[in-house]
Amino acid sequence: MKINKKTGLIEGAEYIPSPNADERPENSEPELIVVHNISLPPGEFGGHYIQQLFTNTLNPDDHPYFQEIHQLHVSAHILIHRNGQITQFVPFNKRAWHAGVSCFKDKPQCNDFSIGIELEGTDDIPYEPVQYRQLADMIIALRKCYTTIAGDAITGHCDIAPDRKTDPGPAFDWDHLTQLIN
Repeated sequence: MKINKKTGLIEGAEYIPSPNADERPENSEPELIVVHNISLPPGEFGGHYIQQLFTNTLNPDDHPYFQEIHQLHVSAHILIHRNGQITQFVPFNKRAWHAGVSCFKDKPQCNDFSIGIELEGTDDIPYEPVQYRQLADMIIALRKCYTTIAGDAITGHCDIAPDRKTDPGPAFDWDHLTQLIN
């Protein structure tokens, strides 16, 4: 896996630009990787609903849950699908809107200095082996491209927004990810 630092894009990955992104603060580089999960509708996999959410095209009439979320303006840098396919929504050199109110090591506003990686999944359904492999390869590539990402700077959404979020949840195997990275 290779990242073009100039464009902030993964070479060869599907790129679907999200309007829910903006410039990082001046002189800001990615320092943190935040692991999330998402499934739309909740607990269902496949389809284009996540893409539609991140591109502000989610139809509220397609599912009752969508009436609650269709007006959200959110994004992540990438989504790793259950089959391992990677879709990029925001270049890594831009700020994605994935963390919300958040703090990492007493540093607030994690969107400013983080990369958001969504895994298609839920807190309580095991993730696919191919998702772990893709995530590990992604982290290795990001660390090569952005030397500002320290070895311990990989965390879950639940850790930077503990009163609001639970993802990637207890089904996520942090030890397995660490083994793959190392």
